Amino acid sequence: MKVVTAAIIIDDDRVFIARRKDGNIKGKWEFPGGKLEENETYEECLKREIYEELKMNIEIIKPFEEVVHDYENGRIKLVSFLVKSLSYDYELSVHDDARWVSIEELLDYDLAPADIPIAKKLKEELKTKE
Repeated sequence: MKVVTAAIIIDDDRVFIARRKDGNIKGKWEFPGGKLEENETYEECLKREIYEELKMNIEIIKPFEEVVHDYENGRIKLVSFLVKSLSYDYELSVHDDARWVSIEELLDYDLAPADIPIAKKLKEELKTKE
């Protein structure tokens, strides 16, 4: 099983999502992140992947949710963290679009299947804060 990290980049009531331009989830929106490498912690992986994919530096706030999902090409364990960006600047590489969207409208986007349970939990937690 592949282990993948995901960054839920939060700014007040908005979250950063990006659309994949290639691969088996081409065209799907996701919380950016990537595959865990050997001898790497989840946190190290996430910081490295976000910098590689977006040229964005992040600060990890806390672990959020773990999801196991079966894709056609195999099973993944998606480990997500709440993070904040240390700047609003980013560059796209493996994505063709990115947006800051309200948590309320997050599920209106065509999210990658493994990201949907995370988005639902995020939305539920927002409701309990209100």
